[in-house]
Amino acid sequence: MDGTEVAVRAVETVGTDTIALTLETPDGFDARPGQFVQLAATVDGEEITRHYTLSSPEADPTFEVTVEVDPEGALSPYLADLEPGETVEVAGPFGDSYYEGEERVVVLAGGPGVGPAVGIGERATSEDAAVTVVYEDDEPAHEDRLVALADAGASVVVTDDVSSEDVLEVLADAHGQTFIYGFADFLDRATAALNAANVDVEDAKTENFGPAPDSDA
Repeated sequence: MDGTEVAVRAVETVGTDTIALTLETPDGFDARPGQFVQLAATVDGEEITRHYTLSSPEADPTFEVTVEVDPEGALSPYLADLEPGETVEVAGPFGDSYYEGEERVVVLAGGPGVGPAVGIGERATSEDAAVTVVYEDDEPAHEDRLVALADAGASVVVTDDVSSEDVLEVLADAHGQTFIYGFADFLDRATAALNAANVDVEDAKTENFGPAPDSDA
């Protein structure tokens, strides 16, 4: 798929084996938090493409994606080693599971799903929406931004078990458009948690990142 070459503005470590990659916004690029892009680069003579979800609340004049770096991965270690001024190719945006100005949002995120969670949370908070973020990870990323969201009035829960009683109580009290981002096994657990909390998931906006890297699926 043809993309547009854009410059890297910054590469920042935001957690264990996790980076935030800030890129210049190409002409005509109009993305909402929660949509995803395709990044492409030539690594060892081979063009590699992967999809990453926006983690910035805005996409002008730059946008950000959060990348979980797999040391054995084909593209993520290359992205982690980029320097400002180097380039990658961007295509997109893609996806229908994004923030559309809803007055109340509930975001469930697992692993790299924290990227769209903070992007949506920050955008919705800036527009005076009620925000709930539930993030499952035993090594959380973007902790500074999560703290800032809580300080701005969002309800933020970081947990190692999305089905815990404490989380179910939060979900039962939260109301609004539901978003779910993460690997396939997390989507299954998050959906089960919402059902257990008697939250209707029929209209949830979900993005499935596929099987987890250590999955045999």
